[in-house]
Amino acid sequence: MSGSFDYVIIGAGSAGCVLANRLTEDAACTVLLLEAGPKDNHWAIHMPSGMGQLLSSTRFNWSYAAEPEPYLDNRRLTHPRGRVLGGSSSINGMVYIRGHARDYDYWSQSGARGWSYAELLPYFKRAESHQTGGDAYHGGDGPLHVARPDLARAPLTQAFIDAAVEAGYPATEDVNGCQQEGFGIIDRTTRDGRRWSAAKGYLRPALTRPNLTVITGALVQKINLVGNRARSISYAVGREVQTAEATREIILSGGAINSPQLLQLSGIGDPEHLDAIGVKALHALPGVGGNLNDHPDIVIQHRCKQKATIYPVTKGIRKYVTGLQWFMNGTGAASTNHFEAGGFIRSRAGIEHPDLQLTFMPLAVIPGTVDSVPDHAFQVHIDLMRPKSLGYVKARSSDPKAPPAILFNYLKDPADRADLRASVKLTREILAQKAMAPFAGDELFPGIDVTSDDAIDAWVRRAIETCYHPVGTCKMGAATETLAVVDDQLRVHGIEALRVVDASIMPRIVSGNTNAPTIMIAEKASDMIRGRTPLPASDAPVWIHPDWERAQR
Repeated sequence: MSGSFDYVIIGAGSAGCVLANRLTEDAACTVLLLEAGPKDNHWAIHMPSGMGQLLSSTRFNWSYAAEPEPYLDNRRLTHPRGRVLGGSSSINGMVYIRGHARDYDYWSQSGARGWSYAELLPYFKRAESHQTGGDAYHGGDGPLHVARPDLARAPLTQAFIDAAVEAGYPATEDVNGCQQEGFGIIDRTTRDGRRWSAAKGYLRPALTRPNLTVITGALVQKINLVGNRARSISYAVGREVQTAEATREIILSGGAINSPQLLQLSGIGDPEHLDAIGVKALHALPGVGGNLNDHPDIVIQHRCKQKATIYPVTKGIRKYVTGLQWFMNGTGAASTNHFEAGGFIRSRAGIEHPDLQLTFMPLAVIPGTVDSVPDHAFQVHIDLMRPKSLGYVKARSSDPKAPPAILFNYLKDPADRADLRASVKLTREILAQKAMAPFAGDELFPGIDVTSDDAIDAWVRRAIETCYHPVGTCKMGAATETLAVVDDQLRVHGIEALRVVDASIMPRIVSGNTNAPTIMIAEKASDMIRGRTPLPASDAPVWIHPDWERAQR
């Protein structure tokens, strides 16, 4: 479909779905939303425990493979990204974490006006419909449904929280509330036992509006510039290439990998790189594709001494019975993501807010696969929250179908290696507490022989996977910053009528999962685009450890 619209949104992922909904609230404007993938009508998308199938599939997934990582013994990691209505919110682990208040205060203090925690909390709340209702930290009637797990029938998971408290860490009622630091229940984006993606929460209610046009299977090839203004986009549906004009703005919401790639294909980026791939440089912006950051992930696994894990329901006839139970009434083991408890800790004294995230899972997965360890076992995911190592995304050629080169440079900075080394020791200490004694059997991974610093470092290099949280490649910052791509209104520096609205604009990665922050970014951006007054800032307090400069816990 060729034509003219007020707004053209590229990418129907978490941010794109929010924007499609909020912009079409104004019946006087027209919106075209383009998505490279298909509709989100497959059962595995809606079954929370079906995420493993989605992450290993290519039907709804870009299935990117990174370059050999030089500090991980040249291993190549896979990086699933959603290619379907709802984007990664349709294939992710459904963990609802906002990050720490200080993350956003850092953004604001770095020059991003309007992006402090107090100014952003109202947008988190506007997006959310929390199971427990609204309060100073949570919304009660937003489009995004957030559920709180019940651990009454999960003694193994509860034991992990109890063990952390025994180890001297605080318990927290709500890691998204006043106090992130500590251990407790982890919220998830589900409703009535089914995934609640951005497509469900935001896009579906807007589909009946006559001013919204949605096209799936549409691969955008280029943003067309006229002088220094973005005028139209070229996109292909099958072999047919169409053009769509935007009379007001083009909004790029492709995510931290696809957004910089499309800018580069459109002649916006580092001129030397563009010349090397045969793309004419139309606007020099060297930061495009730089500042790539992610949360590296490692897991510690134990055999479970009791039959308290979910392993039996993942195999044989019980797997099919569990699936049938979910199809019939949305209950049972298939209705949860199984990431129901975890915590945020500081790796050492002198760090103001947590830099490690631990997530418990009552199942162990064979490293590098989505298959269960064939026994009762459990694992703890350890994620480094604010790694210093940065990478890049670079288009390989002028062909929009060619996947870009992606390099994260995990562990390039020695500080990241030290922090992950410490995280292994701290997690082992928690798992050795009395509360876990009835459950914690032999350590399966990395194993009891991995104890020295050198052995831990070597294991981390072999074991690191990814949290699937790429951000930062269209960094928000002042035009004078080397790596900045957009300003604090998310407008691309030097180009009129072009914004980037997705996780790629983060100046620095947040301390937690990135889907909730991405939805918040789009909520705030929708007010910017519509010229609306920002929501009033919050005065809700934030807890910081009173002795953080001297105490680790």
